[in-house]
Amino acid sequence: MEYIELSCNLHAEESAFAEILMARLGEMGFESFEETDEGLLAYIPAANFDPAILNSEELWPEEVEVGYSWRIVPDENWNAVWESNFEPVTIAGRCHIRAPFHPESSGMEYDIVIEPKMSFGTAHHETTSLMIEVLLETEVKGKRVLDMGSGTGVLAILAAMRGAAEVTAIDNDEWAYRNALENTERNKQPGISVYHGDAEMLHDMEFGLIIANINRNILLNDMEHYAACLEKGGKLFMSGFYQEDLEQITAKAQSLNLRYDCHRVKNNWVVACYTMV
Repeated sequence: MEYIELSCNLHAEESAFAEILMARLGEMGFESFEETDEGLLAYIPAANFDPAILNSEELWPEEVEVGYSWRIVPDENWNAVWESNFEPVTIAGRCHIRAPFHPESSGMEYDIVIEPKMSFGTAHHETTSLMIEVLLETEVKGKRVLDMGSGTGVLAILAAMRGAAEVTAIDNDEWAYRNALENTERNKQPGISVYHGDAEMLHDMEFGLIIANINRNILLNDMEHYAACLEKGGKLFMSGFYQEDLEQITAKAQSLNLRYDCHRVKNNWVVACYTMV
């Protein structure tokens, strides 16, 4: 399948607008995103792309002038691109995340093999590494865990490796859904239930731990669904937003009986932890 790569140029001081662009492009059918030093890369199947949507006044933030260009990315070239750039990552000296073509790291507590393709979640981004850090410090054994916006499935896989009783992974991106299925099989974690969908699927479900690494707008929109299926005393970890968004995220969480516990920051990206009271 051919994809269109849309390159949006943003200055460093305008990086906060990347999140707005991701939300708006997602509504227009773009499936995957990558933030870069120059701005934002967004991907959509070529068959679903109409260049006319780039002329929409509703797409571009009024506060900044965004330069953009687009090109066709043949599917057969994609793996070669990420393979040439993908390096193994070790988090907290305990969790090693690598591609299938990297050798296993001996003596590592958790060795996770990820083939990301077009999906988000290789632990190179600050939000994923922050999530892994807090997941490594959290008692997971015996819990029902939800990985919302699961991407490659790396967080769901780690939760399963750490002894979660049940793990559910959900992503609304079809490519990510298929990729997570492949990665759970690759890491011999057949017990992870992977679904293609969104927060509307959470009706009548209950979890002791929910991890949601998405973006501010979706977190704010879907947090009521998370709270409704989180058991009393259950934990909610959220990431995918900036430090300046923490107050708004926490205010919404507290309105849903979620107590703020702590947060940590890496390069202005935040992971925040809450408990259902």
